[in-house]
Amino acid sequence: MNGADSLCETLLANGIDTCFANPGTSEMHFVAALDRQPRMRCILGLFEGVVTGAADGYARMADRPAVTLLHTGPGLANGLANLHNARRARTPVVNVVGDHATYHLRHDAPLTSDIEGLAWPMSHWVGRAESAAEVGPRTAEAIRAALSGAGGIATLILPADAAWTEGAFPVPPVVAPPPRPAPDAALVRQAAELLANGRATTILISGGALRAPQTELLDRIAQKTGARLMAQQANGRMQRGAGRIALDRVPYVIDQALASFAATEQVILIGAKAPVGFFAYPGKPGSMLPPACTVLELASPDHDLAATVEALAGETGLAPAARLAPRQRPDLPQGRLTPDAIALALAALMPEGAIICDESVTSGRDFFRSTYGAAPHDFLQLTGGAIGDGIPMATGAAVACPDRKVIGLQADGSGMYTVQGLWTQARERLDVLTIVFANRRYQILHGELLNVGAGPAGANARSMLDLDNPAIDWVQMAQAMGVGAARAETAESFCDLLRDALSRKGPFLIEAVI
Repeated sequence: MNGADSLCETLLANGIDTCFANPGTSEMHFVAALDRQPRMRCILGLFEGVVTGAADGYARMADRPAVTLLHTGPGLANGLANLHNARRARTPVVNVVGDHATYHLRHDAPLTSDIEGLAWPMSHWVGRAESAAEVGPRTAEAIRAALSGAGGIATLILPADAAWTEGAFPVPPVVAPPPRPAPDAALVRQAAELLANGRATTILISGGALRAPQTELLDRIAQKTGARLMAQQANGRMQRGAGRIALDRVPYVIDQALASFAATEQVILIGAKAPVGFFAYPGKPGSMLPPACTVLELASPDHDLAATVEALAGETGLAPAARLAPRQRPDLPQGRLTPDAIALALAALMPEGAIICDESVTSGRDFFRSTYGAAPHDFLQLTGGAIGDGIPMATGAAVACPDRKVIGLQADGSGMYTVQGLWTQARERLDVLTIVFANRRYQILHGELLNVGAGPAGANARSMLDLDNPAIDWVQMAQAMGVGAARAETAESFCDLLRDALSRKGPFLIEAVI
C-alpha cells in the first residue's frame, strides 16, 4: 500500500465516499488510488471554485464531509473563495492539496508556493504528510478537525512522494467525532431569567438550531416568554415551508436591520452571532443593536445546540403547540416578470422536499415573504458573501440528495464566476433547475454605490457595474455546457417553463429576464 492508497482507505473507513476534484501532475498517484476504489464517487469540476463550492453544498445536505482534490497552491487559491463561504457556514470539508515531492521543493519549480500560508485563512486545520507512513494518521487528524464542533475546513497537503511511496500502514484509522460541549447550566438559567424579566427580547439562532425539531421547541419557548425568534442573516441551512416555523432572518439592508432591532433590549444567541452590518457605511453604526442592548451568548455554533434548546425549554416551560405555517398556494403571477413573480410561482409550484440554493443576491431578498407556506423545503444560501457559490452549491446538494429536486436561484453576475458548474451538472445528470435572474447588471453594486454616499452611477461606474454590452446569453451558454435551457420574458412563460422543468429529472436552466 502506498500513501495515496492509505489516504483513500482512511477516507472510506470514515464514511467519506465523494471526491470533488480538479487534479494535476502532483496528484496523479492519488488519482490512480481513487481509480482502484469503486466505492469512491469522483466528480470533476472544471474550475476549483466549482470543486470547493460543490463540497460545501454536498456537506450541508449530507451532514458529512466530502473530500476535494486540488492541484498545488494555485489550485487551492482558485478554490479559496468558496472555502471562505463554507467556513462561514461551518461546513465540514476535507481538502487534499497536492505538492511537489519533498526533495523537489528546493528547486523552486514554477508551481512551488506557500500552501500552508494560502490555506490557513480559510481553514480550521492545516497539516502536511511528509511520508507515506504519515498519510493515514494525518488524514485521520484532518477528518477529526472537519467533524469537530459545528464543522470545519481541514486542509491536508500531500507531497507527491508521500503519495507514491509504499510502506503506508495498511489498517486505516477510524475517527470518532469529538463530542460537542454540553449546555452551560448557569448560562441556561441566565437566559431563562432574561426571558422572564419582561423586556423586549430576541432569540437569534443559526446552525443546528435551524433544524425543524429545534425551531419548533424554540417557537414554543418564544410564545411562552413573549420573545421574538429570528435567524441570523446568513445561514448554512434552514428547514422551512408548510408545517414548519415561519422564521424571519435579520435583514441585509442596514436601515431595515436597525429598524428591526430599534426596540430590542435583550438578545440571546444560540449558535448565532450578534447582528452587524455587512459593510461599514458612512454615518451608520456597525452593530445593528441599540447601544444599551444586553447580549447573552447562550451557546456557540460548536455547542450541542439541540441539548441547549431542550435545557432552555426545561427552564422556561413551553407553550402548548408550535405555530406551524399552513400550506399556501398563491395564484400564478401574470404579466411582467419580476423577482416577486418568480417567488410566487415557486411558492405555488415547487415540489415537496425541494432544496433551494440561493445566490440571487438583490433579486431574491423578498423570497421568504412569498414562501412561508410553500411546500416544505431546505434553504441553503450564500454565507460568506464571496459570490460564485450558487451553481456549485446546487451541484453538491444534488449529489448528496439525488432523490430531491434542487432549485438554484442565481444572480447573473455572480453566476458567471463559476458557470462551469453547469457542465458538471450535465455530466453527472444531476436534478438541478437553475433560475437565472437576468437583470444584466451587478444590481447590488448600483445600490451600494448610493448607500456609501458615492452617488449614482455615471458612465465609468456603469461600465464596471453593467453586464449589457454585450448581454450574456444564458440559454446558449447552458446549452454549450450540455444543459437544456430556455428564456422567459413574461410571468406566464416563466410559469410554463417552471412547471415543465419541475416535472422531469435532470439539469435545466431558465433565463428569467427581469
